[in-house]
Amino acid sequence: MTRFNSLARRGGIAMLALLAGTAQAHPGHDASGLAAGLAHPFAGFDHLLAMVAVGLWSAAALPAGRRVAGPAVFLAMLLLGAALPRFGLQLPGLEAGVAVSVAALGALMIAARSTALRLPVPAGLALVGVAALLHGMAHGAELAAGQSFAGYAAGFMAASALLHGAGLAVGGWLQAGRAWAWRATAGLVGFSGLALLAGRL
Repeated sequence: MTRFNSLARRGGIAMLALLAGTAQAHPGHDASGLAAGLAHPFAGFDHLLAMVAVGLWSAAALPAGRRVAGPAVFLAMLLLGAALPRFGLQLPGLEAGVAVSVAALGALMIAARSTALRLPVPAGLALVGVAALLHGMAHGAELAAGQSFAGYAAGFMAASALLHGAGLAVGGWLQAGRAWAWRATAGLVGFSGLALLAGRL
């Protein structure tokens, strides 16, 4: 337990240091093109956490043959969300909603390893879909006026799939008896979402 507490403290300090530079993941710049789409999920700390968290949760909560369902749902809803701003659809408080989604994904990860708290798979996938819709709208809102949606979307979809794959791989490794590491990872994701939310209120 002492080792766990020490690692958790170090992880928390590192996370706070990262958050200090990334509390506002979307500084208002316009995005365009494939390269911008590829970079966007990596440039926003909230996006990066969400993509990886979906892969982690899928590795823990879904049967081995269906683990791609989590990333597949996320990617489909991400693309839909990104298209909505092109039709003038915007949500007030979107940045706060994105931060809440990160905290919710952290909670979903914690619940995945608890028999008492675990959500049914359809409910978990629904939460993943809502989170993806919010992240997609944030992506779409940054597309520069007059720029091609297709290239930009192809970029952020490819980058998101890559991050999902990383989450699945790490999640599979964490399932091998590393309960303390899973709890620490899930806790840091949830805490980061709350910290991002506090910076946006």
